[in-house]
Amino acid sequence: MARRSEDAGLTPLAGVTFGQTTTVVGFLLSVTFACGLFIALAHVMNQRFIAPVYDVAANLTAFGCAVAASSLLSHPVPATLSAVAVLCWLVLARRTILDRRRRRSER
Repeated sequence: MARRSEDAGLTPLAGVTFGQTTTVVGFLLSVTFACGLFIALAHVMNQRFIAPVYDVAANLTAFGCAVAASSLLSHPVPATLSAVAVLCWLVLARRTILDRRRRRSER
């Protein structure tokens, strides 16, 4: 005999269905990645900003995973926002590499 969630000690969420949860998760992912995209764009727009190597690597990894996860969850808006953030971090990675080369040549 199958056990009900109340019998297993689990409290069902009152009035929340799977579809509503999916909508909320999609919204929260979109807000999260939109904020990350805003930060990445702000760094790109600030021409003097040179990101540390660890920052570039960490953000490329994080947003790359976000693209993959959002794609697997079929959340196109967060996946797109994350993909644009990846592009921004690639621009910043290039800027960081060029700055490091310039500093080495000045020595």
